[in-house]
Amino acid sequence: MQTKRDHIALFIDCDNISHRAIEGIISELSNYGVVNIRQAYGNWTKSNLKNWEEKLLEFAIKPIQQFDYSKNKNATDILMTIDAIDLLHTKNIDAFAFATSDSDFTPVVMRVQQEGIKVFGFGEKKTPPAFMAACSQFIFTEKLMASTEIVEETSSKGKEVRKTKEELRKDKWLCKLLRNAHEQTMDEFGWSNLADMGAYINNNSSFSPINYGYKKLSQLIKAIDLYDLYLDKDSKQMSVRLKNYSV
Repeated sequence: MQTKRDHIALFIDCDNISHRAIEGIISELSNYGVVNIRQAYGNWTKSNLKNWEEKLLEFAIKPIQQFDYSKNKNATDILMTIDAIDLLHTKNIDAFAFATSDSDFTPVVMRVQQEGIKVFGFGEKKTPPAFMAACSQFIFTEKLMASTEIVEETSSKGKEVRKTKEELRKDKWLCKLLRNAHEQTMDEFGWSNLADMGAYINNNSSFSPINYGYKKLSQLIKAIDLYDLYLDKDSKQMSVRLKNYSV
């Protein structure tokens, strides 16, 4: 029996996202549903968007033309926001995705979230914290480009794309997030269901393990080595408990 897959609408701010990131963005969103609507915004008469043309064809993305009506005013942002709000009220969309490093899209993300619709955000590490925090999940495009373009290069040079145990433990925000998720979901014996921890994290942050170089939350938890992991072979459920936990 085929299960229903979410319909996802992707809006791309081509002035603020590299064309090299789109493969990783589409691949990541495909884990959550079908990207039925793919629209890329920009002034296509400009030479700086030339590299996007091949990607539009390769990934069946619809280009949306927006001329620059005046200096220092980004008409593309306004049009992209209008189209997103129109779509919010006219189409049955399960999730939205915004590919941009521009904080100007924070209000529209918050508006979509008010309708109970999940919002995926993609942007460079320079993206302002306000936009990242507004998204249900935010992923750095540098990480996506690393996974799709330079895996072989990093392997041959002996570099580690993933953050090490020491680096993970030094991230106070991450450690606090994991600790809170564990404490809020654990039973009387100190065990937390990994799925429950993941749900708590998703509801309280824009965290994604991809930003640390890991595909899954379980991989990151194993790498940080602060918790014991136990897989129930019958239920296939993963449980998590703080190391050296005493009842």
